[in-house]
Amino acid sequence: MRKEHDFLGELEIDDMCYYGVQTLRAVQNFDISGRRLKDFPRFIISLAKVKKACALANAKLALLDEKIKDAICFACDEIIKGKYHDQFIVDMIQGGAGTSTNMNANEVIANIALEYLGHKKGEYEFCHPNDHVNLSQSTNDAYPTSIRVALFEYLSDLTKAMEYLQAAYERKAEEFKDVIKMGRTQLQDAVPMTLGREFKTFAVMISEDIKRVKSAREQILAVNLGATAIGTGINSHPDYPPIVAKYLQEITGSNFTIAADLIEATQDTSAFVQISGVLKRVATKLSKVCNDLRLLSSGPKCGFNEINLPKMQPGSSIMPGKVNPVIPEVVNQVCFYIIGADVSVTLACEGGQLQLNVFEPLAAYSLIHSIVMLEKAMKTLADKCIDGISANEQICKDFVMNSIGIVTALNPYIGYENSAKIAKEALNTGKRVYDLVLERKLLNKEQLDEILSPENMLKPTLGIKK
Repeated sequence: MRKEHDFLGELEIDDMCYYGVQTLRAVQNFDISGRRLKDFPRFIISLAKVKKACALANAKLALLDEKIKDAICFACDEIIKGKYHDQFIVDMIQGGAGTSTNMNANEVIANIALEYLGHKKGEYEFCHPNDHVNLSQSTNDAYPTSIRVALFEYLSDLTKAMEYLQAAYERKAEEFKDVIKMGRTQLQDAVPMTLGREFKTFAVMISEDIKRVKSAREQILAVNLGATAIGTGINSHPDYPPIVAKYLQEITGSNFTIAADLIEATQDTSAFVQISGVLKRVATKLSKVCNDLRLLSSGPKCGFNEINLPKMQPGSSIMPGKVNPVIPEVVNQVCFYIIGADVSVTLACEGGQLQLNVFEPLAAYSLIHSIVMLEKAMKTLADKCIDGISANEQICKDFVMNSIGIVTALNPYIGYENSAKIAKEALNTGKRVYDLVLERKLLNKEQLDEILSPENMLKPTLGIKK
């Protein structure tokens, strides 16, 4: 054991641990969500990238000894490689505007650096969490910058997952391009379409959302490093912001820039609201697709049964043979969570006062957790559902031919009044529209077959001469 102290007093810490006294206090205070920093590796890596950029900028300005700078950079590089992540043990939801997260990073980096320099953990006179690792920083600029760096990477992962799912939709659109089926509005028969066009629509929907995610991602490239406590830059060098931005760009490979007004940037969290809104949009549309998949596969004997979803597991502990659409169901639930999390992000961002928003930990957790779940949900949907879907072509075709909805295609040829009468009689008698038109001699068989051919029912034809 080793003893460490802060201005509140002294605590004993297992000497195997790289975190320090302030991290331990945070663990004792915040046992809230059950999700810790170590559960989100990209966030830990982002913290290390920010701390490395700060150390390099401080050394460039002759504010930090070269040996200490090298030790801090070594520690950050080790964390970036994936080491020591188990030492990031603070709960994602915490009071203090992220101070506990910042100090967890500062203490772990300092103790790794101390060992690199040949010292023992806790010998902070040689490399101090506050004086050296946190030099020219405050939680109020290092923490939100780390969130933005992490979100930029997480959103990149999400975009790739969306493109992966889009490709799965596209493959099914091609596979089912000739499968004619009945389109529906308000759960009632409408007019014919193809199953391929239905899946193509899913692909188009997600492609539109990919654009929105990429646009939102660009909104978080402006960071407030150099703001320190409230944006005035107290305890930092006047030339520090542009220098630290340059190093952050080099380390991340992304075009992070310093916000034009650091006081505004320190208290404004509207970019998080925008990202959350985009995630809600994505989740809303994805959930709608899952609703459609569950409807189209319903049955198999007493539902639509137009498509077959892959059989993933037995569906009941009491009903033999029952198979449930478990993959769309789980994706639905992820979407419900994200839609609800948007309210949390909105309230967290609205709840800030004056020069700082203390509720950024909730916004960060909600956004990162939502993105991680959404990314996994999309890959799961593609791999375990979409890729294995098959079409019940005959059922789809029978629905079309037995539907009253095809009478719509006859409107231009027999008039609305005749079409309405045919529809009513078909409903009352159960006869097919096709047969009733022939019985009433409104069209001959050749004309009827031409009008009701798939190529004519699936595209605009009015006014086009054969």
